[in-house]
Amino acid sequence: MADQATLEKNAPIASLEEAATPHRDLLVDAWYRLTKNRGAVIGIIVIAIFILVAIFADKISPHNPLQLNSGKDFLPPSWVERGPNGKAGEPGFLFGTDTLGRDVLSRTLYGARVSMVVGIIPTAVILLVGTLIGLFSGYKGGWIDNLLMRLTDVVYAFPDLLFFIIVMISLRDTAIGTLLNGLFLLFLALAIVNWVGVARIVRGQVLSLREKEFVEAARAIGAKDSRIMFKHILPNSLSPIIITAATTVPGMIITEAILGYLGLGLIPSTNPQDFFLTSWGALLLDGQTAINAQPWALLTPAICVSLVVLAFTFLGDGLRDALDPRLQGTQ
Repeated sequence: MADQATLEKNAPIASLEEAATPHRDLLVDAWYRLTKNRGAVIGIIVIAIFILVAIFADKISPHNPLQLNSGKDFLPPSWVERGPNGKAGEPGFLFGTDTLGRDVLSRTLYGARVSMVVGIIPTAVILLVGTLIGLFSGYKGGWIDNLLMRLTDVVYAFPDLLFFIIVMISLRDTAIGTLLNGLFLLFLALAIVNWVGVARIVRGQVLSLREKEFVEAARAIGAKDSRIMFKHILPNSLSPIIITAATTVPGMIITEAILGYLGLGLIPSTNPQDFFLTSWGALLLDGQTAINAQPWALLTPAICVSLVVLAFTFLGDGLRDALDPRLQGTQ
């Protein structure tokens, strides 16, 4: 007991001595390298812009996205003198109007809300479930590891897109399918099958860390398994988890766009007070029917999806380089 008390007493002193070394804190060092990556910085700026657009869409939209402008359907962008259908662009409609005369720009701004939320919330659930399963599986080992990994294999073997389509078609008209205009069901479908990759990554990290000296030292002073997992192993596994999060978000956004294009995503709202009125996927579906008369109805949401996906991809690459232990001290 005296030895345990001595070790616990000296632990903070060792930490302070390490902090006093000339080496920068790891997080500060990673942030420094991240800010030196131009692609990652551009990605952060683009993501921040779209998040602000999603939050303040009702303030910056030039028109009500549900407003029908009689006689102004299929208007081309304002800089086009004469569109494919013979109509001229109007200054009040920067990117023109759709088949019903609704402003394309306003609808695209509101569509950012769904894509940002779909990218972030399911990813948070995926990281939570995958991290917990991978952490327990890798640390406990034995039959618990076998059981959880076999469950992971079963879920991983099921085709993702097919599962999304089946769930959305089967439950779309139920109470859970109409909750939040169908977004809750979409969150659920995305999270159920996408946690397996995170679980495998975390399990691999835990397997490489659980026999390290600092873990053995924690066991020696009587630390509980829960404390070892969440206070010692998990913080040292955050790098791949953060990188996985940055690369998972664009996948969620693309999946929502695909489902929306198939007519299985967000249920379009007719209430202007709703926070979620439309999505970029739904706009892609509407735009492809009018591609000849008004191609910008399709191009505008498609460009937005591409920009956000590229931004998160650049950010993920930047995080991978910034958090790679092999690059520590090279810059």
